[in-house]
Amino acid sequence: MLGWRERLYATRIGRFGVKIVVALAGTLVIAVGVVLLPLPGPGWLVILGGLAILAMEFHWARRLLVFTRRQLLRWTKLVRDGSWLVRVVSVGGLLLVVGAALLLSLQLLA
Repeated sequence: MLGWRERLYATRIGRFGVKIVVALAGTLVIAVGVVLLPLPGPGWLVILGGLAILAMEFHWARRLLVFTRRQLLRWTKLVRDGSWLVRVVSVGGLLLVVGAALLLSLQLLA
């Protein structure tokens, strides 16, 4: 299935073309994710998807994606293994952020 990619990588122009297409696609997906941030929806998930697209070709994006994943796993472990106070504060903070985003999006739509 990735035979087309190997054929493109056989030439310098092909490698450059793949990098350009991946950069444009990843940047477009990240831009859509940024637009979705204040709206109720998967803004952060879309941004991470765009970063994953960029990570296919760019080492800096791969390192940033690994760092982000490591921090997300660390936060998840902290909340899961933490005391009930940590869980309540984390869930309360998350609900506060989601509520503020919902309120802002409703004000923008009105």
